[in-house]
Amino acid sequence: MSRTIAVVTGTRAEYGLLSPLMRLLKDDESFDLRVIVTGSHLSKQHGLTYRFIEEDGFDIAAKVDLHLSGDEPGDILGALARATEGIGKVLLEIAPDLVVILGDRYEILGAAQAAMIARIPIAHIHGGEITEGAIDESIRHAITKMAHLHFASTADYARRIRQLGENPAHVFNVGAPGLDNIRTMKLLTRKDLAGSLGFDLGNGFLLVTYHPVTLGDRDEVEALEEMLEALDAFPDLKTIITFPNADTHGQKLANRLKAYAGAHPDRVYLSESLGQLRYLSAMKEAEAVVGNSSSGIIEAPSLGTPTVNIGVRQKGRIAADSVIHCGDNAKEIEKAIAKALTKDFKAIASRCTNPYGSGHASEHIRTVLKTIDLGQFGRKPFFDLSEAE
Repeated sequence: MSRTIAVVTGTRAEYGLLSPLMRLLKDDESFDLRVIVTGSHLSKQHGLTYRFIEEDGFDIAAKVDLHLSGDEPGDILGALARATEGIGKVLLEIAPDLVVILGDRYEILGAAQAAMIARIPIAHIHGGEITEGAIDESIRHAITKMAHLHFASTADYARRIRQLGENPAHVFNVGAPGLDNIRTMKLLTRKDLAGSLGFDLGNGFLLVTYHPVTLGDRDEVEALEEMLEALDAFPDLKTIITFPNADTHGQKLANRLKAYAGAHPDRVYLSESLGQLRYLSAMKEAEAVVGNSSSGIIEAPSLGTPTVNIGVRQKGRIAADSVIHCGDNAKEIEKAIAKALTKDFKAIASRCTNPYGSGHASEHIRTVLKTIDLGQFGRKPFFDLSEAE
């Protein structure tokens, strides 16, 4: 008898990380995959990215529209409430054996709350991590306490999940599933990427993603301006910029990026969403990845591409030697980009070891989901650490 697994996805980036596992579940007769789509996937402003899911051959069991009318705290509070209620209704109707969620966004918190109330076991991917500059930090650990199965991306993160009182037997260090795509996808050449974008990539380009710093101490647009000023110091490099996510003040950043791209049409390509293939291809071909996205820390090292990680949004994450951390002022960012472009640092990036695994996370997760006894997930006892831990 197959197990019904509901996978909830709310953003283009998170879907890219989940897609290798979703393919394995879809192709395995042991599972009945039900995909629930919500969040910015259903937003015109963010490119209606649920279409990428359909194009990849997945049937969508349900769409839960959060009616994202804005990105102020009040708007997000409303969206969180709608996520909990809407996803909850879907889960009660589907009655899956398990819900799989990834990460730390507010709509995923809504999914976790709904599954918890519906008494449906939760499997959580990418728990135990630290990002001190974002509200995601609190959301991530809250989801850990609602979840029953935990798939961590490093041994340190697995230890932190156990530190939160979770059953050690239900915590698995599998690596980051985003690396599975890098291992299995045939990425585009620079020429093919340029053709797909309809944009001349010249003699080199930077890949830039800058998200709101939800626990930052300064104005979001002012911080973005510092990065744009630093990018202007490299006029001979083209720039591919992807939209910020739907966090607080994300729309303000998107509007400023539209104006910036409009002022530099020959140098800057701005995309609502590149899709996983083009994004990873751009990451592989870029001179450097610049911004504050986790992809620069988790995926870029496996492609040998230097990363300039700006500000505090990702503060606390384990990072490879290919990552340069800098402050959020133009001078520091410019200096960090210049360092990333040097021959010596590119050599470091090309041979560094990625602490997030080797690209087999989804296979490990599938094995656990297939074999573990789901009947044991009723009450959740708290497991205290031993003195040795």
